[in-house]
Amino acid sequence: MDHAIWTEKYRPHTFAEVRGQKGIVERVRAFVDQRNMPHLMFAGPPGVGKSTLALVVARQLFGDTWQQNFIELNASDERGIDVIRVKVKDFARTRALGDVPFKIIFLDECDALTREAQQALRRTMEQYTTTTRFILSCNYSSKIIDPVQSRCAVFRFKPLSASELKDVVDRIVKDEGVTITPGAQDSLIDIAEGDCRRVSTLLQGCAALSSKIDEKMVHSFAAVANPTEVADVLKLALANNFIDARKKLLDVMLAYGLSGIDMIKQMQKQVLDLEMDNRAKMQLYADCGEIEFRLTEGSDEYVQLESLLARFCLAGEK
Repeated sequence: MDHAIWTEKYRPHTFAEVRGQKGIVERVRAFVDQRNMPHLMFAGPPGVGKSTLALVVARQLFGDTWQQNFIELNASDERGIDVIRVKVKDFARTRALGDVPFKIIFLDECDALTREAQQALRRTMEQYTTTTRFILSCNYSSKIIDPVQSRCAVFRFKPLSASELKDVVDRIVKDEGVTITPGAQDSLIDIAEGDCRRVSTLLQGCAALSSKIDEKMVHSFAAVANPTEVADVLKLALANNFIDARKKLLDVMLAYGLSGIDMIKQMQKQVLDLEMDNRAKMQLYADCGEIEFRLTEGSDEYVQLESLLARFCLAGEK
């Protein structure tokens, strides 16, 4: 099945179907029931329902005419001031169809807008407030200028819990007629880290390969190493066996196609489970952060990863 069709199939169409944001949904639903609302800002990590809730608002407000009264623009693709001056204004200056007195402009990833575009947006929000409502979606509300934030009711979304993601997995597995092992389901939820969209994407990819999904398949498709293999690398290093730890590290990276930063993030997760005192763990966390910073600055990833392994060896000696 095409990814866009799959995504639309499992996208909620009513407020009752939106997962994990109960308090936010109730407050937004109250606006829709009154058929009046302020400008809205949805802030939070990716894949937690911001765009979905904006579409649900449009569907519930306008019914069958929602596509004529709703426009979605992705600000990360079109981030200049011309987007606000042309596309947004052209849509905002016309009246809505039906009995709702306003249309909705949904600006996705609006934290990618330039400051000049945000300044133009603040004026547009004032000028067309009688005919248009804005829904702004962003990952980092701190990147939105204060004048725009003050014109919106801000809702902060949180990552979905493991139980909520499990409900999503159970529904998709049942509808698609596939089976998934308990270990694969746990790995899927752990990899997603509260991102419902990633759960759906990983499940679609695994289901395309086989109707029986196991833990190895999930890790392979997600390009994430099995945590036990990463733990083995750290145990070898802490046992002061640098050569074997280095070989195991390279084998894991090549087997799963991991970058240096991906590997460091997985190593950092395993530090908490190591059998050592908390002070040593804190130092290893600091070492992981320092090496990750060096990689983002352009250092050679293999040299830096070997340097990190050497620090684990020294920590094991102490």
